[in-house]
Amino acid sequence: MRILITGVCGFLGSHLCDYLLKKGHQVIGMDNLITGKMDNIAHLLGRDDFEFIKQDVTGYIYVKDELDYILHFASPASPVDYLQFPIQTLKVGSLGTHKALGLAKEKRAKFLLASTSEVYGDPKVNPQREDYWGNVNSVGPRGVYDEAKRFAESLVMAYHRNHKIDTKIARIFNTYGPRMRGDDGRVVPNFITQALKGDDLTVYGDGSQTRSFCYVSDLVEGIYKLMFSDINEPVNLGNPDEISIFNFAKKILSLTSSKSKIVFMPLPRNDPKVRCPDISKAKRLLGWQPKVSLDEGLRQTIQWFKGQT
Repeated sequence: MRILITGVCGFLGSHLCDYLLKKGHQVIGMDNLITGKMDNIAHLLGRDDFEFIKQDVTGYIYVKDELDYILHFASPASPVDYLQFPIQTLKVGSLGTHKALGLAKEKRAKFLLASTSEVYGDPKVNPQREDYWGNVNSVGPRGVYDEAKRFAESLVMAYHRNHKIDTKIARIFNTYGPRMRGDDGRVVPNFITQALKGDDLTVYGDGSQTRSFCYVSDLVEGIYKLMFSDINEPVNLGNPDEISIFNFAKKILSLTSSKSKIVFMPLPRNDPKVRCPDISKAKRLLGWQPKVSLDEGLRQTIQWFKGQT
């Protein structure tokens, strides 16, 4: 297939691109590099089956010839990024999704949206199922990301219902692995970077809040299975193994053999107290579940970060 990936220079976009190329597909990558890095796709430049276009997807999108699939991954995704670029985050979720869907309509291509567990906000149910509507503060600092993705989901379903486009929505939970930026504000790269430098590990709140972490290879496999499914409603993709942030910090210290200390800082506004996917839908309809254990995935990620210093 001939596939367009928006946000191809990001952490997830670049791994997905590698996976699709290995499967024999032709990939066109698009990114404006506001948060993505060319280093993530440098190894692909010059290949006959890959083309890169530097472009902001909130403007008019032009791609020559036919497309079979559009994977819309363009968006700042970490707290550091979407708080630094709040307007751009809202625009790529709204205008960018609209432009990408318009291209899918023109090319009669299938479409997959990279949504997020953040659509559930600070959830009052745990684990989170796809039929839970969420608990989101639309005017809080995190609202620029949460509401951008919620709007994007609504727009995708509107195009599916009104224009009969074959659309998919992947609600992606915390994912980690090589190519994450150490300064992007997310838990895994933050803790690993701090531990390797010998800095204090910064835990917000009392550390009792939970997360669940999915290794990137598992996540990409889930996305690929969703691409070829007949499911149009949202599907959770993530690892259901829940761990407290405090225990996760201790695990990082152990795996890095770091002498760093854990320090506590005030919890950011509207920071979710729990985050854990119910993946029964993905198991049942896609035959998918994560395979890589947390310790195994973290060892590979830590090794990659060591190579960056």
